[in-house]
Amino acid sequence: MTTKPKPEAADTATKAANIPPATEIDTSGAPQQIVPDVDMSHPAVDDDPRAGTTDEQNRIDFNDPTIESHKAVEKNLASKGA
Repeated sequence: MTTKPKPEAADTATKAANIPPATEIDTSGAPQQIVPDVDMSHPAVDDDPRAGTTDEQNRIDFNDPTIESHKAVEKNLASKGA
């Protein structure tokens, strides 16, 4: 015999979460959206994903859709003195 889940349990499994949309961009470049029940000390959560990285690794590099890709590469290499 199977038991039916309690109605309130079924509601939480299928009801859309009430998490507000992001209003800021995190330093990682990701939208900052606060999820209230995340345990930041859990081993599966990386609370410092940029630890040990350099400034160069963390520089945000936006593509410029207004120029051709080979020109963007040339411009990028020129800015680095290459």
